Amino acid sequence: MFSRLKSDVQCILERDPAARTFWEVLTCYPGVHAVLLHRLAHACWTNDLKWLGRFISQLSRFLTGIEIHPGAKVGERVFFDHAMGVVVGETAEIGDDCTIYQGVTLGGTSLYKGTKRHPTLGRGVVVGAGAQVLGGFVVGDGAKVGSNAVVTKPVPAGATAVGNPARIIQAELDVKREEVASKMGFSAYGVTQNDDPLSQAMRGLIDNAATQEHQIAMIWKAIEQLNCPRQVASIVPLDAARQEHFEADKLNQLVGK
Repeated sequence: MFSRLKSDVQCILERDPAARTFWEVLTCYPGVHAVLLHRLAHACWTNDLKWLGRFISQLSRFLTGIEIHPGAKVGERVFFDHAMGVVVGETAEIGDDCTIYQGVTLGGTSLYKGTKRHPTLGRGVVVGAGAQVLGGFVVGDGAKVGSNAVVTKPVPAGATAVGNPARIIQAELDVKREEVASKMGFSAYGVTQNDDPLSQAMRGLIDNAATQEHQIAMIWKAIEQLNCPRQVASIVPLDAARQEHFEADKLNQLVGK
């Protein structure tokens, strides 16, 4: 029991730079208190003391702001960081070494009793603040769920889920995307903390398309000034754009610029 408690506290000391001492974490971190109370509530639940398990979970919710159903399974060294407003459903499973931030919901989309309604988190999963993971699927080992993401389908091991609805970014593709992004003048995860990499890439493509149309229009103006549009008619269609019609500002507004 005490070795398990020690590992719970030690994992927080390793992951939270604000944590200073064992005693501080044990007495002042609601995530530790929520895990300890959940173990007691889960033991009652599995031993057919359903009401007592629910009562302990409600007491834990009142004291810590973290609501974990007594039927949920929580692994070793799970860190609820801040975690105010976290909700963990009855059939949810949280693997070892997971980190869950505030405002996270591990919820369900089915109303049928006796079914697997809530998600299963593998080992070492990180779920960002405000994320909603909804459904009876698996989030693979080492996966990451971005802040405010809404995940309704499985996430492969090592992948990252971002956005609403969530898009799955494979780890190896993410590395390639960062390399391309750096050449385009931005970093998909380094611009702002809340930026969506897909929207950022779309903005770059829109601005590039607007620049190309401007260049085409300028070329046509130069051709007309040279009084030789007929000579190039066989190469360039006569109905080619001679004025700019590309509305880059409106398209950028659609993707959130």
